[in-house]
Amino acid sequence: VPSRPAEEIYVITEPLKQLLIDNLEAQGFLFDDVEIVVSGSYESAAVGLGEGEFDIAFLPAQTFAEFSQYFPAMEPIVSAARYGLNKDSVDAMDWNDGLPTFDTTDIYRNYYRGLIIAGTSTAARALAAKVNSGTELVWDDVKDLTWCVRSETSSSGYIYQNYWLQQNFGKTFDDIANVFETSGYGATMADLATGNCDVGNVYADARMHYVDRWTSDYGRTESIWAETDVIGVTVPIMNDLIAANSDNLSPELIVALQTAFIEIIKLEAGKDVFSVYSHTG
Repeated sequence: VPSRPAEEIYVITEPLKQLLIDNLEAQGFLFDDVEIVVSGSYESAAVGLGEGEFDIAFLPAQTFAEFSQYFPAMEPIVSAARYGLNKDSVDAMDWNDGLPTFDTTDIYRNYYRGLIIAGTSTAARALAAKVNSGTELVWDDVKDLTWCVRSETSSSGYIYQNYWLQQNFGKTFDDIANVFETSGYGATMADLATGNCDVGNVYADARMHYVDRWTSDYGRTESIWAETDVIGVTVPIMNDLIAANSDNLSPELIVALQTAFIEIIKLEAGKDVFSVYSHTG
């Protein structure tokens, strides 16, 4: 799924092809090639898997839950573990100390959080100032903002922030006039940098992945930690999973793939591959 720019995903995951071929061969399954495809959206990845166009898909848990009811051949084979972050508070202020968020390599978590990030626009800066003063937000503070969201099955790009609105204001994105779906989290970050969007929905470690782009590609002069603030934190979200199409693949091959993914991520080269989705186990 395109939770990072497609060109980045292709580069980072290229070594996975040979890693899979080698591991599966050791288990008695011989393949000449592995094809990696970055889908246009989370939904297209799920539909492609369900219809058998793809054999395996990396999916958010929520996308799997949405589409597996329509495609019985979609089978979850492994779920991801991630390093915990040094920040995990439900209080938005605690994320806004101007210091980087980073992985804590001694802690694994089976969940992550979604954030609502205020960008560089005048409205965004005013909103961040209110949050950082400890003042509770009200509906009028957020209803007229321009929101950058992801697709409606995206856990940390739409669903859980939608639930945040319900929890805090009894409203949803349907009650907000200016809601725009971006093509990816990179596009969301770019729009926050330019002020095209006041706030954007991202996963909790997204800013870590766009530190360099913030001052190079997006043209900002200060760091992403100085120019963005968290104004909302979601409840925990189940980690992503890897699913297979059980019509395409035999039960024996699915077991071999489970073993392969679990073993590959233990290798340094495997860790590098799975870093594209912040998976560490």
